[in-house]
Amino acid sequence: MSVLSTVATITASRTGRAEPLTTVRHQHLDEKPFVLVPLTLAGEACAPLAALAGTDPEHPALLAVRQPRNRGERFRFAERLAALLLTYIDGCRTETEPYTVGRGKEKEERLRFQRAPQLLVPNGEGIAYVRLLGRLTRLRATDGPYAVDPSVPALGKWLTWFADLAEFPNSGVLLPMTRLLAANWATGQSSSEDSHLASLLAWIDPPEDSDGARAARAAEDPTVWPPAGPSTDPVFDRTLHELMTRYDEASDNRGREAIGRQIDRELSGQMLPTWRLMWHGAELLRELPEGAHVPGRWALDRRWFSEYAGYLDADGRPQARRDQAVRAARRLARLEDAVTRYEAERAYDDPLVMAGYELTGEAFTGTVTARDEDRFVPGDRPGSQVWRPTITLRADNHIGLAVGTEVKSPARPGQGARILEVRQEDDGGHTVVLQLKGGFANKRKPPAPAGTLAETGEELTYTTLNPTAMPSALPDEENTPWTHGGPPQPYEPTDEDAEETWE
Repeated sequence: MSVLSTVATITASRTGRAEPLTTVRHQHLDEKPFVLVPLTLAGEACAPLAALAGTDPEHPALLAVRQPRNRGERFRFAERLAALLLTYIDGCRTETEPYTVGRGKEKEERLRFQRAPQLLVPNGEGIAYVRLLGRLTRLRATDGPYAVDPSVPALGKWLTWFADLAEFPNSGVLLPMTRLLAANWATGQSSSEDSHLASLLAWIDPPEDSDGARAARAAEDPTVWPPAGPSTDPVFDRTLHELMTRYDEASDNRGREAIGRQIDRELSGQMLPTWRLMWHGAELLRELPEGAHVPGRWALDRRWFSEYAGYLDADGRPQARRDQAVRAARRLARLEDAVTRYEAERAYDDPLVMAGYELTGEAFTGTVTARDEDRFVPGDRPGSQVWRPTITLRADNHIGLAVGTEVKSPARPGQGARILEVRQEDDGGHTVVLQLKGGFANKRKPPAPAGTLAETGEELTYTTLNPTAMPSALPDEENTPWTHGGPPQPYEPTDEDAEETWE
């Protein structure tokens, strides 16, 4: 927990209301997301019990499994979920737009969809549910003794795609509501308590006659606000067990169906409060303005969606049960790059986030007191001179960056800077001299185009964070050296994969 978030937590506990941690929303929020509130059978990892799903806040689709231990009912649940989710995904594949990849002679124009699916779940456990359900359905055989409907493995491939991208902070295709809310507000409770959706929202938006602490205590009552899943409340489990026992022991179809409808009502009652909380959380998030880098990250999601949809259209294989060594290394490098870039973009978009980096010494803010527009320094070639203007800033706080450090400013992200001098003044302030490079509209000598060189009196923030840093360079898979096993073989599902159990 950072210093700023700690202060915000203390302030929230004193005032009784959540404190903002950001000034903008750093995740894309689709106008029509697909919300999934799942429940699983107690004691089993991924035995589907029920789910509320859909894109209409007022009319969720109830998917109930009246006897989760029955294999046929489990796969009928998967078929019904596939009918909803795959239809939603297809609806995102209507209109396309061109985009360019590569540079120079390698530049290529491609098409991507103008929309991408977005799946919202209540909490981090919901992501684990999506990942496990995808794993247990994508490898199923569509013929033979244990054949399933073709929509089931198709659902599994897409669920695995969602879960894989959920590990990347710059992706918004699968998001847990608790994480979205906790990233924007600090409550007066612990981070583990923030994983409880009802109490988290109670702090952020308490009733008019209450405060966050009292509303959060009331939200912990499972009879009013049942768990947001996938786990269920133990008291409800006993009620459900009795109903399922009566359902199995019913002697006629009419009585069995009546008990089945009662099971449906009980399951719906457990999920409806969470369903309403999900949409209320989405409304609160939409009130925050979107960060400047969010559209670019969503464009990348749309590109990934377009590429994976094309892969499946070409009869693409399901994802392997586990990554091979080369693919795992490439995925880890991509994940590290995504984390670094995402954190930098958040700081550039949000002064509250940047303030945290100022406290850790990775950024500083100062006022321009002087500038030297006509400065030239020796170039790499003998006798050559290159244009390198400088600006001088006055900072009131301590500067934790050393001379020679490369920095950038969110105000002019395309302009690099290097610290030439840092000196402490008698009054405790600091003077910083920066040498500038680039960002002058391709001009190589003065005068600088209007607005490209900071004016005296302008307040600027500089940081070591760089959202445009080049990603890690790794060889293509087909060029993997023999010392690392050579090019990996494509994954081929086996009969053993298709017989994987649900537990």
